[in-house]
Amino acid sequence: MAHLPIVYSEHHRRHDTAGVLVEGRPLGSFELPERVEIILAALQAAGLGPVLSPRDHGLAPILALHDPEYVQFLRTVYDEQAAFYGEPGPVVTWTFAGRHAARKPHTFHGLKGYYAFGWGTPILEGTWEAAYWSAQCALTAAHLVREGEPLAYALCRPPGHHAAADLYGGYCYLNNAGLAAHNLLPAGRVAILDVDYHHGNGTQLLFYEHPDVLYCSLHAHPDEDYPYYWGDADERGAGPGLGTNHNVPLPRGIGDEDYLAALDGALDAVRGWAPRHLVLSVGFDGLEGDPEGGFCLTRDGLVEVARRITALALPTVIVQEGGYQPDRLGANAVAFLLALLQPGGSEGESWP
Repeated sequence: MAHLPIVYSEHHRRHDTAGVLVEGRPLGSFELPERVEIILAALQAAGLGPVLSPRDHGLAPILALHDPEYVQFLRTVYDEQAAFYGEPGPVVTWTFAGRHAARKPHTFHGLKGYYAFGWGTPILEGTWEAAYWSAQCALTAAHLVREGEPLAYALCRPPGHHAAADLYGGYCYLNNAGLAAHNLLPAGRVAILDVDYHHGNGTQLLFYEHPDVLYCSLHAHPDEDYPYYWGDADERGAGPGLGTNHNVPLPRGIGDEDYLAALDGALDAVRGWAPRHLVLSVGFDGLEGDPEGGFCLTRDGLVEVARRITALALPTVIVQEGGYQPDRLGANAVAFLLALLQPGGSEGESWP
């Protein structure tokens, strides 16, 4: 068995987005419990492991990164709304605090739209439990790497890179990659490399003024795809963090060759930063045919992405973000992770 610690929690099932109705109509979310179950089964069949349960690091590391009032909202809003209306139901909002909002509201009616930047990320009865343990998966993987593991994989669900200190959306509630990076900071500089199809706006916002965290993201251009309001190349950080934010917006339809050329530029930025650790936000939604993506990467291209990242030779925490093709998700994950473990020895075409 190839040695890759896989940190996974069954608590993710409590955030069951399958069959959720909003005003009598299906939510139609692609972020379903089966995503991580498919990945886990494929990794186990390929002999990757061990599979570890996360250690409970408590609320303290979460509160060190996320606003305490926001965390309290995530923990209580489902029950508060159920008590108000006299029946349980998904927490969604149709109003949002825009750029010209004059005040922060004090009741859940307004707070829903204050903390959310999209309605497609419902808070369900088990959402807080799932998000909490997803965060603990990332924290545990970071702890393993700090203790000497060269690689550890946090099989997180819900994902996290769209969540900021007091903002949720894009299926994300707590920022798992950010929590991993923050956990690693006592050992020295950290680089976060985000290769999900979508820009990790939450991760960018968390560290935009931080002098010791480099954020590099390859993603769909914000004029062409979600999350629209962040992710342009001129967003370079601010204050003591100026120059620590490196966005590489890419056109829809991009293929392996051009993507890999862009990746090389991001990897050069990481090398120049000379970090002690790497946090890798990985999404498989950039592969051709993903319903939430728009790139045309092949599995062979994905394998080459992993090989080039491995050449950084950095202790790495891998944090799962997106990827929404049930029939290909497991094989994509195996091909990518094997390439990280065995550079030069894994071929994408060996997986159906």
